Amino acid sequence: MFFGKLLPRDTNFFVLFDQHADHIVSAAQAFSNLVSNYNNLELRQKFHEQVNRSEGAADRVTHEVNKALHKTFITPIDREQIHGLINTMDDVADLIQDSAETMALYDVHHMTEEISRLTDLSVKCCERVRDAVKLLSRIAEASTAEAALKTCDEIDKLESDADRVMRAAMSKLFREESDVREVIKLKAIYELLETITDKCEDVANLIEGVILENS
Repeated sequence: MFFGKLLPRDTNFFVLFDQHADHIVSAAQAFSNLVSNYNNLELRQKFHEQVNRSEGAADRVTHEVNKALHKTFITPIDREQIHGLINTMDDVADLIQDSAETMALYDVHHMTEEISRLTDLSVKCCERVRDAVKLLSRIAEASTAEAALKTCDEIDKLESDADRVMRAAMSKLFREESDVREVIKLKAIYELLETITDKCEDVANLIEGVILENS
C-alpha cells in the first residue's frame, strides 16, 4: 500500500497519532514528577494538574480522530485499525490520570520503591509508544518498518519487567504490611501502574498488526 497516495486530503491521521503520543508522554512524565515530589504538596498538586491537562489534550485528539473517521472517504490504513489504535492509546492516557486520581482519593501518604520502579517503567513504555507511533507514516520503507517492530519488542520487554516488579511488590506487600488499609491502597496503585504497561503493549500489538498488513 502506498501511504502517500492514500492519505485523505482533509485529515492526516498520522499527525494526529503523533500528537496523541506526545500527550501520553507528557502525562507520564508529569506523573513521574508527581511521584518524585510526592512529599511536597504544592508540587504534587502542580504535577497532578499537568497530568489532567495532558489527558484532556489526548481526549480531544481522540475525539478529532473518531470524528474524522466518519468524514474521510479514504484512510491511510484500515478504519478499524485507526479506531483501535487511537482508542487504545487514549486508554493509556486515561490510566495515567486514574493513577494520579487514585493516589489522591486514597490519601496515600508516601511513595514506595515499587511505585517508583513501576512509574519509571511506565514512562519508558510511553516513550517507546511515541517512538513507534512516529514511524507509522513511513512503514512502507522496509528499514522504518523494521525499526518500528524493534521498538514494539522493547515495549513487550518493558511490560514483562513491570509484571515481574508488580509480582514482587505484591508479595512484599502481603508479607510485610500489617495495615489492611495500606494493603488495599498500594495494591490498587500497583495494579494500575502495571496496567499502563499492559495497555502500552496492546498499542504495540496493534502497531505490529498495521505494519504486517501494510508494509
